[in-house]
Amino acid sequence: MRPSHRDPDELRAISLERAVVKYAEGSCFVRFGDTHVLVTATLEDRLPPWLKGQARGWVTAEYGMLPRATSERTRRESTAGKQNGRTVEIQRLIGRSLRAVTDLEALGERQITIDCDVIQADGGTRTASITGAWVALHDCLSWMRARDILRSEAIRDHVAAVSCGICHGSAVLDLDYAEDSDADTDANFVLTGSGGIVEIQGTAEKTPFTETQFLALLALARKGVGRLVELQKMAVM
Repeated sequence: MRPSHRDPDELRAISLERAVVKYAEGSCFVRFGDTHVLVTATLEDRLPPWLKGQARGWVTAEYGMLPRATSERTRRESTAGKQNGRTVEIQRLIGRSLRAVTDLEALGERQITIDCDVIQADGGTRTASITGAWVALHDCLSWMRARDILRSEAIRDHVAAVSCGICHGSAVLDLDYAEDSDADTDANFVLTGSGGIVEIQGTAEKTPFTETQFLALLALARKGVGRLVELQKMAVM
């Protein structure tokens, strides 16, 4: 029995609320159960120096957790003077995931910055961020098309992410913190709407997992991402 009493292949309650920030070109408030993330997309007429003159744009991401997103206060990274390794790794993952489904040449020499701020954390903050970031990016690109900044469609597919794990010998979908902290194996799957694999992060926390178990996790992830893509489509209708 899972701590949440969910079936092995059952997602937490998911919601994607778009257009929640007045000034952002795109925004989404995403909830994966008790994990809540505010995502904004900002259009900027600038590029990293190494991209200038290449006639293509860029999508990048920043990620952070509010001090009381967890049960104990976490010190703001700005006061520490640097980001920790986990933060850097997650924001790079978010950026890679979105670029995988974006036509960067269609953007022109512009950058879209995705900000993911975790309001409340209960496991799966990176997967929630990626799933909500697609909605914010979609709305930013729609904002650009409405103003003739874009001449063609710049988003090629959906992308969403979900966690899976081996808990007490069973493969389960969408781990909350109680499961994630006790899992034998945990993995994050980033998949496109058409079924392509963008990235898989899998770690044996206790006992090494088998290929059969990995395939079971992948099957769960495909089912979960399929449902997340349906919710993305409903959100941007």
